[in-house]
Amino acid sequence: MKLLLSLLAAALPVATVAQSQSPSPQPPSGVPSPKATEVMVIVTAKQGVTPQQIMHIMPDEIRATVKLYLEGKIRQWYSRGDGRGVILFLDVKTIEEAHAIMDTLPLSKENLMDHEYIPVGPLMPLGALIGGGPARQ
Repeated sequence: MKLLLSLLAAALPVATVAQSQSPSPQPPSGVPSPKATEVMVIVTAKQGVTPQQIMHIMPDEIRATVKLYLEGKIRQWYSRGDGRGVILFLDVKTIEEAHAIMDTLPLSKENLMDHEYIPVGPLMPLGALIGGGPARQ
């Protein structure tokens, strides 16, 4: 458990704060969007949140996150390469479903984290390879 705690603590944004959050860009009009197969959530500490505030809640956060993973709600989780947070891929189809899951986590309940939600799906131009439509740029 200590090893898991150390690994996950390193993955969360302990030493940095998030920049202001901007909404995800929408595709240009007329460009088809892929069917969402999961939602990517980028998690960063809110501006002004201290590492001590995060570490105080970290044991509960880790238990809750592992539980969601074991339930199949979190498909993948990564540390950001810049050390500013984590990226989760949730097994949901909508941002609303992703919000509902993220809102159950202790750091979210304490309003310490910012979340950016991005629905993701299949790479659309690949359809052209199998006759599923023209490739779009």
